Amino acid sequence: MDIRLEKWSEDLKDGLIYVCNGTDRRYLTGRIPEPYTEADADWWLNMIKEYDGKDGLYRAIIVDGEVAGNITIEGKKDIYVKDAELGYVLNKEYWGRGIATVATRLIVEEAFMTLDIAKISSEVFAPNVASRRVLEKNGFALEGVLKNAAFKDGRLYDLCRYGKLKG
Repeated sequence: MDIRLEKWSEDLKDGLIYVCNGTDRRYLTGRIPEPYTEADADWWLNMIKEYDGKDGLYRAIIVDGEVAGNITIEGKKDIYVKDAELGYVLNKEYWGRGIATVATRLIVEEAFMTLDIAKISSEVFAPNVASRRVLEKNGFALEGVLKNAAFKDGRLYDLCRYGKLKG
């Protein structure tokens, strides 16, 4: 299985729509519209043109030549400027194959080499054991549990905060 990251482009727009409409949303932020439309994809592709490589990285996860997911490292502002937030989403068809683990390793390596950051953080819904394992396999340490920090679909969730330091 060939797993690589690729910069988003207009050529990958259909893949972006496929990923965002084919994922399980239980543990995702509400920032991803549902359904995910062509207009949503156009907005995303235009936004990342401005920010990619400057204060963040925005990559398509490509598996055997097909778009399987999206992975980002977004820079923070103000006193948090040396920290960046990792997030990813895979279409359900690609779950359970180690793809997110490889994609996370690749984007973390690129981020620490190219962005002016000292740390990468990620907050994961506590019941999302698979995403927690992806982070742990990539050397992220559990920094704490934020009690009742997320409210989704009428339910409060704890968030597990992970971090990885440069070097």
